[in-house]
Amino acid sequence: MEREPTLRLRVFDLNCWAIRYLSKRRQERVRLIGDMLRRDSFDLVLLQEVWSEQDYSDLMVKLAGCYPFSHYFRSGVIGSGLCVFSRFPILDTLLYQYSLNGYPYMLQHGDWFCGKSVGLVVMKISGIIFNVYVTHLHAEYCREKDAYLPHRLVQAWELAQFIRHTSKAADVVLLGGDLNMHPEDVGIRLLRGWTGLRDAFAEAKHFEGCKNGCTLVPDNCFTEKSELLPFPLGIRIDYILYKAISSFTVKCEELKTTTGPAPGVDIPFSDHEAVMATLHIQRQPQAEGATLGTAELALADVVAEARTEVGVGLRAAQRQRYSSGRMAVLALLLLLLQAMAALGTLAGLGPDQPFPKLSFCLLAFLALGVLVLSVGLHLFHTMEVKMLHGTEDQMWMALRALQERPSDG
Repeated sequence: MEREPTLRLRVFDLNCWAIRYLSKRRQERVRLIGDMLRRDSFDLVLLQEVWSEQDYSDLMVKLAGCYPFSHYFRSGVIGSGLCVFSRFPILDTLLYQYSLNGYPYMLQHGDWFCGKSVGLVVMKISGIIFNVYVTHLHAEYCREKDAYLPHRLVQAWELAQFIRHTSKAADVVLLGGDLNMHPEDVGIRLLRGWTGLRDAFAEAKHFEGCKNGCTLVPDNCFTEKSELLPFPLGIRIDYILYKAISSFTVKCEELKTTTGPAPGVDIPFSDHEAVMATLHIQRQPQAEGATLGTAELALADVVAEARTEVGVGLRAAQRQRYSSGRMAVLALLLLLLQAMAALGTLAGLGPDQPFPKLSFCLLAFLALGVLVLSVGLHLFHTMEVKMLHGTEDQMWMALRALQERPSDG
């Protein structure tokens, strides 16, 4: 009997930390990344934080011989930073920009300006249709008081929904990226539970690299050591996830991470360690059946937990909307009082120039500035409330379907 065809796929994933004018030794590190990719010749390369299109162009020229097919996803003010290099033809691409992505006034973080997104490339390799997703979710910054948790959960939910609804024609699904979530976090459990994706680190037959698969480690010279004080070994926030659809199976034969400086130099490739997986894909005569019952009950608990956190974010956004609206009303009232005082003076109904003219003008400009700013914030938080409320409703419908499904049997 003829054996079913098999395929081995080597996948590389890295957050490059390549921000023009801000990232340390950026050009040197981009060159080192290109040298390694050309030397090791992976089948598929998924990169994040390639913010400079010039860096992407330089990599594309350097890697043209090994990776003739590539795509750069453009989004936001400074770009999504996502790009894909492949040895195999890219048949189609699609970009989805997350509806929530931090706050424009948090300039020190800057996530809002990046247009965080998920990029999809469709490929056909040895007759197998691959849907390959690359993404970068909102950073955590402070684990104890994570103000961005609701936004990151909305992103995780939208990512899960995007994968679920765009992968129906695929045979194999791959997801790589910096998810900015620990393996036990509710966002990861939601993403994996809702899509059925498997974690390459957890499934790998052989692992080599940083302990516990950590990709942000304190030994890295570019890492903020203070952020990792509660985690002396580091944290694992970069992932390669996968699943088979239809009559295929996918197994992770080997998973590696980079460790320390790049070969021959004193610096690493990035502030993150790269993740490298060797996947074994095989056609099977029968598709694997879906697991029901206890798995769905566990997923219902995860969705309920995520919905609770989104609800917390919704109430916080409503308070911020109310505060900005109140500030706008107060600024408008101050402008109206100044206008009435000015008109009274012009009409001769009051004393001449009750305030120094310069102070009066400065106060008017200040009130106008506060009005414009508060109106902008009110509009932003209104949109935030709508997005959070919409996600909460979607999760409620999903939760109700999960809770009702076991009784259908």
